[in-house]
Amino acid sequence: MPRTVVTLESVVRRAWAGVCLVVIVVVGGCGTGQMSATEYVDRINAIVAPATQKGEALVAEAAQTTDFTPQRLQEGLERALREIRVPLQEAADEIEPPAPIADLHYLMWDWHSRFIPIERALATRAAAAADTAEDWEALSESPEMAAYRAQLAEGKQVCSDFQGELDARAEGGGFAIDSWLAAELEEIGKAVLGCESFPEHPENVYRYPPPTSTP
Repeated sequence: MPRTVVTLESVVRRAWAGVCLVVIVVVGGCGTGQMSATEYVDRINAIVAPATQKGEALVAEAAQTTDFTPQRLQEGLERALREIRVPLQEAADEIEPPAPIADLHYLMWDWHSRFIPIERALATRAAAAADTAEDWEALSESPEMAAYRAQLAEGKQVCSDFQGELDARAEGGGFAIDSWLAAELEEIGKAVLGCESFPEHPENVYRYPPPTSTP
Protein backbone atom coordinates (compact mmCIF):
# COMPACT_ATOMS: atom_id res chain seq x y z
CA MET A 1 0.00 0.00 0.00
CA PRO A 2 1.18 3.57 -0.62
CA ARG A 3 2.34 5.44 2.45
CA THR A 4 1.23 8.92 3.35
CA VAL A 5 4.21 11.26 3.58
CA VAL A 6 4.64 12.43 7.15
CA THR A 7 5.86 15.91 8.00
CA LEU A 8 5.22 18.29 10.85
CA GLU A 9 3.55 20.56 8.31
CA SER A 10 1.03 17.83 7.45
CA VAL A 11 0.19 17.40 11.14
CA VAL A 12 -0.59 21.10 11.51
CA ARG A 13 -2.53 21.24 8.25
CA ARG A 14 -4.81 18.40 9.35
CA ALA A 15 -5.42 20.09 12.70
CA TRP A 16 -6.19 23.35 10.93
CA ALA A 17 -8.51 21.82 8.33
CA GLY A 18 -11.66 22.41 10.39
CA VAL A 19 -11.14 26.18 10.29
CA CYS A 20 -11.68 26.34 6.54
CA LEU A 21 -14.80 24.21 6.51
CA VAL A 22 -16.59 26.84 8.58
CA VAL A 23 -16.58 29.21 5.59
CA ILE A 24 -18.80 26.83 3.67
CA VAL A 25 -21.29 26.69 6.54
CA VAL A 26 -21.68 30.41 7.03
CA VAL A 27 -22.20 31.31 3.38
CA GLY A 28 -25.23 29.04 3.29
CA GLY A 29 -26.76 30.51 6.44
CA CYS A 30 -29.83 32.32 5.16
CA GLY A 31 -32.57 31.16 7.51
CA THR A 32 -34.18 32.37 10.68
CA GLY A 33 -33.89 31.08 14.18
CA GLN A 34 -32.78 32.03 17.65
CA MET A 35 -29.81 33.74 16.02
CA SER A 36 -30.15 35.58 12.71
CA ALA A 37 -28.03 34.58 9.72
CA THR A 38 -26.14 37.87 9.94
CA GLU A 39 -25.38 37.38 13.62
CA TYR A 40 -24.30 33.80 12.96
CA VAL A 41 -21.91 34.85 10.20
CA ASP A 42 -20.46 37.60 12.39
CA ARG A 43 -19.93 35.22 15.31
CA ILE A 44 -18.35 32.51 13.16
CA ASN A 45 -16.07 34.97 11.36
CA ALA A 46 -14.96 36.36 14.71
CA ILE A 47 -13.62 32.97 15.80
CA VAL A 48 -12.34 31.89 12.39
CA ALA A 49 -10.19 34.95 11.66
CA PRO A 50 -7.74 34.56 14.57
CA ALA A 51 -7.65 30.79 14.12
CA THR A 52 -6.77 31.23 10.46
CA GLN A 53 -3.90 33.57 11.30
CA LYS A 54 -2.51 31.16 13.87
CA GLY A 55 -2.91 28.25 11.49
CA GLU A 56 -0.99 29.99 8.74
CA ALA A 57 1.81 30.82 11.17
CA LEU A 58 2.04 27.22 12.43
CA VAL A 59 2.04 25.77 8.92
CA ALA A 60 4.80 28.15 7.83
CA GLU A 61 6.88 27.24 10.86
CA ALA A 62 6.27 23.51 10.46
CA ALA A 63 7.26 23.62 6.81
CA GLN A 64 10.82 24.49 7.88
CA THR A 65 11.19 21.25 9.85
CA THR A 66 12.91 18.43 7.94
CA ASP A 67 13.42 15.83 10.67
CA PHE A 68 10.36 14.03 11.99
CA THR A 69 10.34 12.13 15.27
CA PRO A 70 7.62 10.95 17.66
CA GLN A 71 8.33 14.05 19.73
CA ARG A 72 7.80 16.23 16.67
CA LEU A 73 4.47 14.53 16.16
CA GLN A 74 3.60 15.19 19.80
CA GLU A 75 4.61 18.83 19.56
CA GLY A 76 2.69 19.40 16.34
CA LEU A 77 -0.49 17.86 17.71
CA GLU A 78 -0.29 19.65 21.05
CA ARG A 79 0.39 23.07 19.55
CA ALA A 80 -2.44 22.70 17.06
CA LEU A 81 -4.78 21.58 19.84
CA ARG A 82 -3.73 24.32 22.23
CA GLU A 83 -3.55 27.19 19.76
CA ILE A 84 -6.26 26.30 17.24
CA ARG A 85 -8.60 23.36 17.72
CA VAL A 86 -9.56 23.65 21.42
CA PRO A 87 -10.16 27.45 21.43
CA LEU A 88 -12.11 27.11 18.19
CA GLN A 89 -14.33 24.36 19.62
CA GLU A 90 -14.94 26.25 22.85
CA ALA A 91 -16.05 29.30 20.88
CA ALA A 92 -18.24 27.24 18.57
CA ASP A 93 -19.94 25.56 21.52
CA GLU A 94 -21.30 28.96 22.55
CA ILE A 95 -23.00 29.51 19.18
CA GLU A 96 -26.55 28.38 18.48
CA PRO A 97 -26.99 28.41 14.68
CA PRO A 98 -30.15 29.41 12.79
CA ALA A 99 -32.51 26.44 12.51
CA PRO A 100 -32.26 26.01 8.71
CA ILE A 101 -28.51 25.37 8.86
CA ALA A 102 -28.26 23.79 12.30
CA ASP A 103 -27.75 20.32 10.84
CA LEU A 104 -24.82 21.53 8.72
CA HIS A 105 -23.32 23.36 11.68
CA TYR A 106 -23.48 20.37 14.00
CA LEU A 107 -22.40 17.89 11.32
CA MET A 108 -19.02 19.57 11.25
CA TRP A 109 -18.63 20.61 14.88
CA ASP A 110 -19.69 17.27 16.35
CA TRP A 111 -16.95 15.53 14.36
CA HIS A 112 -14.49 18.26 15.33
CA SER A 113 -15.26 17.88 19.04
CA ARG A 114 -14.74 14.10 18.91
CA PHE A 115 -11.35 14.56 17.26
CA ILE A 116 -9.92 16.59 20.14
CA PRO A 117 -9.58 13.76 22.71
CA ILE A 118 -8.34 11.42 19.98
CA GLU A 119 -5.56 13.81 18.98
CA ARG A 120 -4.73 14.44 22.62
CA ALA A 121 -4.41 10.70 23.27
CA LEU A 122 -2.15 10.27 20.25
CA ALA A 123 0.05 13.15 21.40
CA THR A 124 0.42 11.49 24.79
CA ARG A 125 1.27 8.16 23.16
CA ALA A 126 3.83 9.79 20.86
CA ALA A 127 5.50 11.50 23.81
CA ALA A 128 6.33 8.08 25.28
CA ALA A 129 7.97 6.81 22.08
CA ALA A 130 11.67 7.07 21.28
CA ASP A 131 12.91 7.76 17.78
CA THR A 132 13.76 4.11 17.15
CA ALA A 133 12.42 1.57 14.69
CA GLU A 134 10.89 -0.48 17.49
CA ASP A 135 9.06 2.46 19.06
CA TRP A 136 7.96 3.86 15.71
CA GLU A 137 6.44 0.52 14.81
CA ALA A 138 4.72 0.28 18.18
CA LEU A 139 3.34 3.80 17.77
CA SER A 140 2.18 3.00 14.25
CA GLU A 141 0.24 -0.04 15.48
CA SER A 142 -1.04 1.48 18.73
CA PRO A 143 -4.77 1.81 19.60
CA GLU A 144 -4.31 5.58 19.74
CA MET A 145 -3.04 5.65 16.16
CA ALA A 146 -5.84 3.34 15.02
CA ALA A 147 -8.41 5.69 16.54
CA TYR A 148 -6.73 8.67 14.87
CA ARG A 149 -6.80 7.01 11.45
CA ALA A 150 -10.42 5.98 11.92
CA GLN A 151 -11.40 9.54 12.79
CA LEU A 152 -9.64 10.83 9.68
CA ALA A 153 -11.58 8.33 7.59
CA GLU A 154 -14.81 9.45 9.24
CA GLY A 155 -13.87 13.05 8.52
CA LYS A 156 -13.59 12.28 4.83
CA GLN A 157 -17.12 10.88 4.97
CA VAL A 158 -18.35 13.94 6.85
CA CYS A 159 -16.94 16.12 4.08
CA SER A 160 -18.77 14.03 1.49
CA ASP A 161 -22.02 14.17 3.45
CA PHE A 162 -21.67 17.91 3.92
CA GLN A 163 -21.14 18.56 0.23
CA GLY A 164 -23.94 16.18 -0.65
CA GLU A 165 -26.33 18.14 1.56
CA LEU A 166 -25.26 21.40 -0.05
CA ASP A 167 -25.83 19.91 -3.51
CA ALA A 168 -29.26 18.63 -2.52
CA ARG A 169 -30.30 22.05 -1.26
CA ALA A 170 -29.02 23.69 -4.43
CA GLU A 171 -31.39 21.41 -6.32
CA GLY A 172 -34.33 22.41 -4.17
CA GLY A 173 -34.19 19.80 -1.43
CA GLY A 174 -34.61 20.75 2.22
CA PHE A 175 -33.64 24.38 2.81
CA ALA A 176 -33.12 25.23 -0.88
CA ILE A 177 -30.46 27.68 -2.04
CA ASP A 178 -30.30 29.53 -5.33
CA SER A 179 -28.15 28.26 -8.19
CA TRP A 180 -25.83 31.26 -8.05
CA LEU A 181 -25.16 30.61 -4.36
CA ALA A 182 -24.54 26.94 -5.07
CA ALA A 183 -21.97 27.92 -7.71
CA GLU A 184 -20.27 30.29 -5.27
CA LEU A 185 -20.15 27.57 -2.62
CA GLU A 186 -18.61 25.17 -5.09
CA GLU A 187 -15.83 27.62 -5.91
CA ILE A 188 -15.26 28.37 -2.25
CA GLY A 189 -15.08 24.65 -1.57
CA LYS A 190 -12.38 24.14 -4.19
CA ALA A 191 -10.33 27.00 -2.77
CA VAL A 192 -10.67 26.75 0.99
CA LEU A 193 -12.51 23.55 1.97
CA GLY A 194 -10.58 22.08 4.86
CA CYS A 195 -11.38 18.59 3.67
CA GLU A 196 -8.62 18.94 1.08
CA SER A 197 -6.16 18.38 3.92
CA PHE A 198 -7.39 14.86 4.54
CA PRO A 199 -4.99 12.18 3.23
CA GLU A 200 -6.08 9.98 0.35
CA HIS A 201 -5.39 6.89 2.46
CA PRO A 202 -6.15 7.61 6.13
CA GLU A 203 -5.32 4.02 7.02
CA ASN A 204 -1.68 4.68 6.11
CA VAL A 205 -1.11 7.89 8.04
CA TYR A 206 2.04 7.65 10.16
CA ARG A 207 2.48 4.08 9.04
CA TYR A 208 5.88 2.64 9.98
CA PRO A 209 8.55 3.30 8.74
CA PRO A 210 8.27 7.10 8.59
CA PRO A 211 10.21 9.13 6.01
CA THR A 212 13.28 10.95 7.30
CA SER A 213 12.77 14.05 5.19
CA THR A 214 10.76 15.55 2.35
CA PRO A 215 11.87 17.46 -0.78
